[in-house]
Amino acid sequence: MRRVVVTGLGLVTPGGNTVEESWRSVLSGKSAISTITGYDASSDPVQIAGEVKGFDPLHYLSAKEVGRTSRFVQFAVAASKQAIEQAGAREDFAAERSGVSIGVGLGAIRDIEINTMTLKEKGHRRISPFFIPYSIPNMAAGEVSIQLGFQGPNMCTTTACASGTHAIGEAFHYIQSNRADVMICGGAESTISPLGVASFNALKALSKRNDDPLQASRPFDLHRDGFVMGEGAGVMVLEELEHAKKRGAPIICEMIGFGLSGDGYHITAPPPGHDGGRRCMEMALREANCPLEHLDYINAHGTSTKLNDQYESMAIAALLGPLAKKVAISSTKGVIGHCLGAAGGIEAVFTALAIANSQIPPTANLTDPDPDCPLDYVPLEAREQRVRVAMSNSFGFGGTNAAIVMGRFEG
Repeated sequence: MRRVVVTGLGLVTPGGNTVEESWRSVLSGKSAISTITGYDASSDPVQIAGEVKGFDPLHYLSAKEVGRTSRFVQFAVAASKQAIEQAGAREDFAAERSGVSIGVGLGAIRDIEINTMTLKEKGHRRISPFFIPYSIPNMAAGEVSIQLGFQGPNMCTTTACASGTHAIGEAFHYIQSNRADVMICGGAESTISPLGVASFNALKALSKRNDDPLQASRPFDLHRDGFVMGEGAGVMVLEELEHAKKRGAPIICEMIGFGLSGDGYHITAPPPGHDGGRRCMEMALREANCPLEHLDYINAHGTSTKLNDQYESMAIAALLGPLAKKVAISSTKGVIGHCLGAAGGIEAVFTALAIANSQIPPTANLTDPDPDCPLDYVPLEAREQRVRVAMSNSFGFGGTNAAIVMGRFEG
């Protein structure tokens, strides 16, 4: 199998609109959650979210392109262009050997709301001809490929909160199996809207800590009361090793494993013990040919919901056995919230940065650890630590699980 390396990273998150800003934000352990400003939520049960602030799509797209693209697509384009700029030398990428794989969970739910109201109030003649093109989830990958001129594999995974991680894993396998040399991959999402928030609230999944948004997202903490919705995009450039070396590309780390599984249990809840999560992680480590004792860090799915955090802890403990308490684990959702389909892409970038910078981001707001989550969740403060191998987990509704493994590049 061909070796695959990471040569570029891009981020748009509630913590910042660049990789540098977002990384600094999660390392600080200070929450980016705030009262919703995108619409009037003052009378709603849930009034808080992790919104992307100060984002200007005109930095990445023309005014005409902005007018015909949805917010999640704009995030994807921005993160992709950041990643390509870091990877450099785009002229060295053969169009037909360069592809795009960007996962999206729900996509343009706000645009669906707006157009539904327009249809009801003003009739069919007032529906935008761009409504379908800018609302379908695969338009993130489509617009990125158009912007970059990439003509290789082009796909969108829609596997709920595992979408971004599945998209990266599939891109990794495309390069391994010689179907592409370069892949832009990750996740994008923007669903902070009246319908989006109300729907997750109806599932009793969201925190209602409206009077204290900075403390609302608290993975693995005894007093967690649900997740906080976020938005954004996280993208990486994956490249075949010899292709990257030939053009002198910066090598951030190496992608070495991908695992996926299904729970076959419930539409929203993980099974007790989360054996599907354990099998998924085991598959990723087996493909990476990584002994358990070499795993230094796990970026956990860690949503700040009761069952997910407890059962993910059980799955990690079952996987690692006596080594479980020796592995550093953290959830960056404590700072930026749960970005749904974008979560896997964003957290993959954070995991790559942990390897490259020998820094493990903390789990924010973890002041009173849940006894049912008895592992090393790096509470409150970042940790300086050399990371040889790291894993990023994502689990989604429908019982879909994904994990990727990256390692320090050794030449």
